[in-house]
Amino acid sequence: MTGCVRMSVLMLALGSSLIGLHAAAQTAATAPHTRGDISGDWQGTLQVDHPLRLVARFAKADKGFTGKMYSIDQGGQGFSASAITVDASTVKFTIEVIGGTYEGTLSADGNSIAGNWLQGPNPVPLTLVRATKETAWEIPPVAPPPKLMAADADPSFEVATIKPNDTGATGMQGLTVNGRNFQTRASSLGDLISFAYEVQSKQIVGAPDWVYHDRYDIAAVPDVDGAPNPAQIRLMIKKLLKDRFKLTFHQDKKELSAYVLTVAKSGSKVKETELQGSLPGINIRPSPKGLTLIIRNGQIADFTGFLQILVLDRPVVDHTALPAKYDFSVTFTPDDSQFNGHPPPLPAKTDAAESAPNLFEAMQQQLGWKLEAEKTPVDVMAIDHVEKPSAN
Repeated sequence: MTGCVRMSVLMLALGSSLIGLHAAAQTAATAPHTRGDISGDWQGTLQVDHPLRLVARFAKADKGFTGKMYSIDQGGQGFSASAITVDASTVKFTIEVIGGTYEGTLSADGNSIAGNWLQGPNPVPLTLVRATKETAWEIPPVAPPPKLMAADADPSFEVATIKPNDTGATGMQGLTVNGRNFQTRASSLGDLISFAYEVQSKQIVGAPDWVYHDRYDIAAVPDVDGAPNPAQIRLMIKKLLKDRFKLTFHQDKKELSAYVLTVAKSGSKVKETELQGSLPGINIRPSPKGLTLIIRNGQIADFTGFLQILVLDRPVVDHTALPAKYDFSVTFTPDDSQFNGHPPPLPAKTDAAESAPNLFEAMQQQLGWKLEAEKTPVDVMAIDHVEKPSAN
């Protein structure tokens, strides 16, 4: 198949935040430090439904500082900080993997930073306090990755519940795998075919309209122990489509417009992942300048697959030859042709925030990749028969 969907729609819920939404300041009585020296551990608390403790750990480097942030109530995984600057009393840093930034003012004694955490359209107050030996929070060990399903397993869904989604959603709201539990919300049959068979919607021909318009919530559990890999998840969905939707089709070829992804002359700017696990995470959320698409532990095929299923109106072909798994994000302003004309809500414009560039410019500037249109023969799925799902 020309389409390149892997676990590309295995994403966090739209607009969700790894770290919370409200801040609570802390205070600590420690000795003054050299002005501008932020090396050491800093602590602050955010709250969603319950407090989440954050630890920012900085160390001196040849030029400036290196750092990591830990959300210790969510595990011991550290996320690298970049763009760490201390300019007079202003401290800034970015956590690229979760699309978060922080900016604050260093106190006169160098023991606290009062500022704002930004991981979405609205800034949230957050005060970080320098930790001492007595006050420092313990960072827990990183949890081991989940037990994986045997690589040679041939799984099916042992139990699968399919319910109509009548919320009025115009696009898939999520496709997740948590251990052995598979769930998707507001997915059309077209979405599931695209994901399972690694094709874009224009590569599906001869399907009735309801395939794209009717939406379903599906919850399912495999009949084999262990967390499935991407290929096994696609296999289980294929079997579900055949069993419950009576899907049959044959292969054909058709000349279509496609997007070809290559590395720009300036070179790729993305970094290999810091995360463990076999599955990627994809999240898209509003930001002050537009929409930010975040990839965690993802291959290039995960990214191109997400683009061709949910963002763009044609197949995306990967010609980058980038082999690893990566953590990266790109912020862009969508146009009317993207997200099937229904993009996620954009933040209200302010005078201070300039709009992000379009997707194509943003990818070249921020990722070092080029996405260009090209007409080429591609494989298509010609639908022979399909039915609305059988009862649970």
